[in-house]
Parts: sequence; structure tokens; C-alpha cells
Amino acid sequence: MAVQTIAENTTSSVDLGPAAALSCRECGERFELGPLFACASCFGPLEVAYDLPAGSPEELKKRIEAGPNNIWRYAPLLPVPADVAEKPNINPGFTKLVKADNLARELGVTGGLYVKDDSGNPTHSFKDRVVAIAVEAARAFGFTTLSCSSTGNLAGAVGAAAARAGLRSCVFIPHDLEQGKVVMAAVYGGELVGIEGNYDDVNRFCSELIGDPLGEGWGFVNVNLRPYYGEGSKTLAYEICEQLGWKLPDQIVIPIASGSQLTKIDKGFQELIKLGLVEDRPYKIFGAQAEGCSPVSAAFKAGHDVVRPQKPNTIAKSLAIGNPADGPYVLDIARRTGGAVDDVNDEQIVDAIKLLARTEGIFGETAGGVTLGVTKKLIEAGVIDPTLTTVVLNTGDGLKTLDAVSATSQATATIKPSLDAFRAAGLASA
Repeated sequence: MAVQTIAENTTSSVDLGPAAALSCRECGERFELGPLFACASCFGPLEVAYDLPAGSPEELKKRIEAGPNNIWRYAPLLPVPADVAEKPNINPGFTKLVKADNLARELGVTGGLYVKDDSGNPTHSFKDRVVAIAVEAARAFGFTTLSCSSTGNLAGAVGAAAARAGLRSCVFIPHDLEQGKVVMAAVYGGELVGIEGNYDDVNRFCSELIGDPLGEGWGFVNVNLRPYYGEGSKTLAYEICEQLGWKLPDQIVIPIASGSQLTKIDKGFQELIKLGLVEDRPYKIFGAQAEGCSPVSAAFKAGHDVVRPQKPNTIAKSLAIGNPADGPYVLDIARRTGGAVDDVNDEQIVDAIKLLARTEGIFGETAGGVTLGVTKKLIEAGVIDPTLTTVVLNTGDGLKTLDAVSATSQATATIKPSLDAFRAAGLASA
């Protein structure tokens, strides 16, 4: 994989709002803002460092609350220009935080259970958040093509965001994705390329393309734009706290694919504490994986700091990343906060999808089934405290993964159009 260094490709004059530099998560070395993703000294991952706004927390709250009903209300805390809300963008975010009382009764939760339902985003997954930030970085660095490696949801989000921004898109996916996600990625008119292999094969190919002249002018949202892209997940943390009345949840359960979403939600919580927007108090972060692709869960249970890659085999294809880049950081956060990482099998995933739909009227995709399935498992094991405020993430729409539940979700009965037939079916008093 080719690694860009500070000398090869940096941009110091870009306007990305409060973003001050890129900082290595491993050695702490700082670099000027640019399309960089790895430290030139130790090859550690880079993330955005900020000059966060100074002044009264109450004034900042008022400024945020007066903003638009999307992620741009948090522009002072994101690597985007101040006028971002005026630019063509898909404007994701500020999705519902559903008080899930019916589900709480089913699970025996008494402290308050909430579902952060990100299926309401423009392309029906949380990926719209991260892509919206990446688009602003792509504009700042002069890229003309937006690209990604994807397990499905990201491909659709990139296609839609590029179309809205007037950029070309070319995205790469495993060849055997769910058909609904393939259609949603292709409909926006960009190039969609299937790669024979799993997501890790796709990601390796994209890393090679970045280092080739063929990739010149391309912004890969989850590779050379990854430091900016990942910051979009912080907006989930911001919204959850604001929607809880500017309070941290006691517990939160987050699905793990690459692990970036979990690490950035933790980063968002820490920034809100630092700014005085929420009270500094303990919270626990739990990670959820599918049993058929659970390298982080396996490492957590074994007490390891290193995540051993796995070959994915699960219906939860949006989480099927066998070599998660942020896995070690997920382990650190789960242990630091007193949380855990666990997994559920395909049958438990389907059961959880149907449980969420039956109790709260929310049809989540397989990733949502993983998250709720792990939540249920950890409550039953006494790991998640049912007396505390708990937030569960549903990151996508079940319409994208119909195959997972189609066999067990069919018409109750097929009858002739008569009252006698309805009575005979035994449904009249149901």
C-alpha cells in the first residue's frame, strides 16, 4: 500500500473550519491538513485534531440548537467550512431517538431504553453522515472523483452524495452483496464495480489504486479521506446527548464493522465533556458483532490486545469486515469504559430484527439485528445493567436486507374475498 507523506501531498491553506491538523493516534506526530491517512513516521492511523471553540458552554448550546435540523448544526465541531450548510449536500442527520418502552418491557429494562434510528437518513443508513464530511474534504483538496470500498451502505451513500455535489463517483463492492444494496448504489448513475472476493479484498484493491496513476484525482472516502470521513460518526454522539437533554447515556451498544463508528462516538462524548456541554460522568460502550465475523469480540473474550483477522461468513454483510482497522482501539475503549464486545449468530440476528419491528415498528437491517441481539444477550448475562439509561443503534433500513427475514415474514393467510373465508381462517377474533 502506498503511503503519502507530508512532503508529498499536503495542503495548508484549505478551509476545514476548526480542523487544525492531522494527528497520529500512535506516536502523536502532527501533519498539515491534506489527503493523508497514515503517519509518515510510524505508519499509525491519522485523525483530525481541532481548535475547539472557546467561550461559554451555554452560548455554544444555543448556537447549536439554533442550527439546521441536520449534522451541520454541529459545524463548529467538525472539519467543514463555516458555510457548509449553504453548499449542495445531502444534509443527513438529526434522526430520531426513539424511547423504546415496548422493547424495554420485553427485555426487562427499567432505566430507559432508546433506539437511535439512523434508517431515516437520505440513503437510509448512518453512512450518509460520514460521506457528507468526506465530500467537504474532497472539495477542499480538489478531487474530482469520489470513491470507496464498501459492504453496501457506503456505496449508496457515496453515489448519492457525489451526484448531489456534482462529482463523478466510482465505487467498489464485493461481488455477492445483497441485491437491494447493489441497486441502491447503481441508481445514482456513477460507476459500480464488483470485485471477486470479500470486503478485505476490495479494500486492498482500493489501496493499490490510490498509489497508481489511475487513481490520480480520486478521493477514497474511507482511505485517503478516512480521517475526515470518520468524524461524521461523532455526530451520532452529539445528537444522542442533545436529544437526551444534553446528557451522556449510561450505556450504549454499537455495531462493529471497521470499528471506526464506535471509536468516533467515544471521541464525540469526550469532546462534549471537554467543552462543558455535558456533565463528565462514567459511561459504558459495548460493541456488537456477528458470530460469523467477530474478530474483535474474539479478541475481547480472550483478553488479547491484537485482533486476529477472520474470513467473514454471516448474513450481516454490512458488518463483514474480517480485518477491522480500528479493532485494537475498540478493545481499548470497551475496557476503559467498563463495557464489553460480544457477538450473536445468524438466527439470533433474525430474531432481533423481528423483535425490534414487532415492539417498536422499526425495521432494521441485519446490523441492527446484531446490535439488538447483543444487547439482549448482555442484559440476560447481567453485563448490561437494565436499571441504567441505555441507547441501542439501528444503523440502516431493513428494506436493504430483505433476504434475511423473507422466509419467516410472509402473509398470515391467503383467502377468498368473503367473510366466511375470513372466519374459517380463524383471524376474526385475533
